Amino acid sequence: MTGIEWTKRTWNPTTGCDQVSPGCDHCYAKAQARRLKHMGQPRYQTDGRPETSGPGFGLAVHENVLKAPLRWHTPHRVFVNSMSDAFHPQVPDAFLARMFAVMALTPQHTYQLLTKRHARMRSLLNTVEFARAVWVEMYHLSDGDSLRRFDRQPWPVPNLWVGVSVEDQQRTEMRLPALIETPAAVRFVSAEPLLGPVDLKRALWTCGAERGHGLTTSFVHAGGCCERLHGLDWVIVGGESGTSARPLELEWVRSLVDQTRQAGAAVFVKQLGKVWAREHGAASTKGSDPRDWPENLRVRQMPTPVGRRTER
Repeated sequence: MTGIEWTKRTWNPTTGCDQVSPGCDHCYAKAQARRLKHMGQPRYQTDGRPETSGPGFGLAVHENVLKAPLRWHTPHRVFVNSMSDAFHPQVPDAFLARMFAVMALTPQHTYQLLTKRHARMRSLLNTVEFARAVWVEMYHLSDGDSLRRFDRQPWPVPNLWVGVSVEDQQRTEMRLPALIETPAAVRFVSAEPLLGPVDLKRALWTCGAERGHGLTTSFVHAGGCCERLHGLDWVIVGGESGTSARPLELEWVRSLVDQTRQAGAAVFVKQLGKVWAREHGAASTKGSDPRDWPENLRVRQMPTPVGRRTER
């Protein structure tokens, strides 16, 4: 089980990462990896570069963990790589194909995959070659049992939600268009830690007619697609916790809640962060108790279930 409010279980076939933007500065996974290394945990003995990673947080792949979901019979909502980034450049394409194959072979679970490596995500998931590699791995993992022909395999993987992590307007404008251009059953954004105001529509201007839509023809301003944020299903919002937490302005949260609701997407306010909690004497040290919040921020909602998504 997991303490992450929007998921139920974690699965870490890879561990370790490298900082790529300010949202990484106080990474919980980096600090946790350091502790696990000192405790002798074998999966956290690879050290990363001091300037971008740290002790126990070097990128490592774990074949012995890869097949674990195949043994989970009770359905779970699973956060993929809570201690890493699946699209880190050191994760081989072949290993990613096996990860996707495991997810496709376990439709009883719902997987949530979050990345800051938007470019590699978009590139890989849009290629027939990668989809074919996933099917080949499915065949090997199942010994070919009852697998249909490749051209009948569902793509994107129907029980996988794909998301990008953003912290400010600059990173949103980098990552959100790539997410929208990525085939996915459900697309989501995690604005945590939120370090500044975010305008989702402005981030999608590059998908608009003024600068070339850049999407498939089914998205081209048909049926008010721009009002629905081009297929974004869910937004998670959160302030920063931990001893070095940076402050959060409530107006940033209110704005994202309003934008998401107006677009007909789901929104989940996870926490308002340690600084807000300290300043307002909140019961939770990280501002995660909605009873402490202003009324219009008490939003705890999951997106449309996989398989029932309204097409954009």
